[in-house]
Amino acid sequence: MSRGPQILQTLSSRTVLLTVGVAVMAAMVTIGVSVPLINNAAKAQATASLARLADVTAEAVNSTERRPGARSEQIQLLLRSQPNVQGHLISEQQGLPFLDPALQAEIMAGRPVETEAVRDGIPNLVVGRRMLPGIGLVLTAPASVASRPAEESIRQLSVALLVGVLVAIGIGYLASKTLTRPLRKVAEAAERLTTGERGLRVEPQGPAEVVDIADSLNDLSAALATSEGRQRDFLLSISHELRTPLTAVRGYAEALADGVVSDPEDVSHTASIVRSEAERLDRLVADLLVLARLEAVDFPINSVDFDIAELGHEAAEVWASRCRAEGVTFMQRIPEHPVSICSDPVRVRQIIDNLAENALRMTPVGAPVVLEIVPEETTVTLWVRDGGPGLTQDDMGVAFQPAVLYSRYSGQRKVGSGVGLALVGKLARRLGGSAGVMTAPEGGAAFSVTLPYLNPLERSPQENGVAAHA
Repeated sequence: MSRGPQILQTLSSRTVLLTVGVAVMAAMVTIGVSVPLINNAAKAQATASLARLADVTAEAVNSTERRPGARSEQIQLLLRSQPNVQGHLISEQQGLPFLDPALQAEIMAGRPVETEAVRDGIPNLVVGRRMLPGIGLVLTAPASVASRPAEESIRQLSVALLVGVLVAIGIGYLASKTLTRPLRKVAEAAERLTTGERGLRVEPQGPAEVVDIADSLNDLSAALATSEGRQRDFLLSISHELRTPLTAVRGYAEALADGVVSDPEDVSHTASIVRSEAERLDRLVADLLVLARLEAVDFPINSVDFDIAELGHEAAEVWASRCRAEGVTFMQRIPEHPVSICSDPVRVRQIIDNLAENALRMTPVGAPVVLEIVPEETTVTLWVRDGGPGLTQDDMGVAFQPAVLYSRYSGQRKVGSGVGLALVGKLARRLGGSAGVMTAPEGGAAFSVTLPYLNPLERSPQENGVAAHA
């Protein structure tokens, strides 16, 4: 399905429609309120003009001779300039058929009358005045006389409102373009990010909300570039770590295959080296698999009751031998009494081995490596300290992130691939604990893993379908 903008689905079109809708609604309300007011005002104005004309006519006729015929002639003469107005004389004996007798009585009583009546099927404005005792003057004019100026006013108002709607359309269009232009730039930048382009930056502009979106996209772009840079460094480091044992295995295997090594003792020594390098390669691949599987929710953790002090002594025996071979002093501070916890002993040993491997790599000849287990009230802490170059505060914040320290110190000091420490951090969390690092009293780095006596991330024994530990 096309992701391109469609009419009535874009912010621009909706902004224009909203603006036009508001303008049209305002115009309709204005017309709905104004038309009755204009009609009433025009009718009131026409009635007032007719009333003034009646007053002037009555006064002029009163000043003439009082012969009835003369009065009628004078009225017609005065109204000659008003073709739409007709004058009528009424008396107590002779009234007008279209005018309510009660209103005629009001006129004869000397009270002015201003009303509407239907004459010959046509609505008329009616104004009545008493001229002399027993004689009244009634002026009539079609109601359409008042509607003409009202219609003209309404027509002018309608034109003005139409112009306003057209202006609103223009304003809505310009506003939508102003608003959506920076959004389109952000969308285009996001689209380019999805295609793999990095280092993009959008100039923040427009309303505050759009500026926030642009800033967030810029932060995301920078974070992606940093993350992918670390991934590249991580892959480079892994490639180096894999290539080193593979090169050794290949070289010695070729020597064996070509007969370069033929003496039984040399063959045994060569085979031992090949096996050692293969085991190193196997450990690295296993760590990579564990690191990847730790992200999966089904990563197995098999918690059992075991003595972590005994596990520490077993690990210390192995690492003491390796440290002697490298000229490094190994020290252990492990309780002699049992320290029972419920966790996964295989993963705990994996944590110790990775920390010890990292410490031995960084520690110069003659400097110490220390393995310590400290039981506490609710937790037990594993410590591996070294006398190496140590880490800065900034290094400590990223020590358990893959390849970060490798990218910082590659070519400057002995560094690993970053797999081991990343694995330690993830395993510690998966076992319900935490990993940390600080400066060691021995001068180097002190890595710690704190584990609970009972892993809270594990399901309860009842959920696992087994009996609880005694």
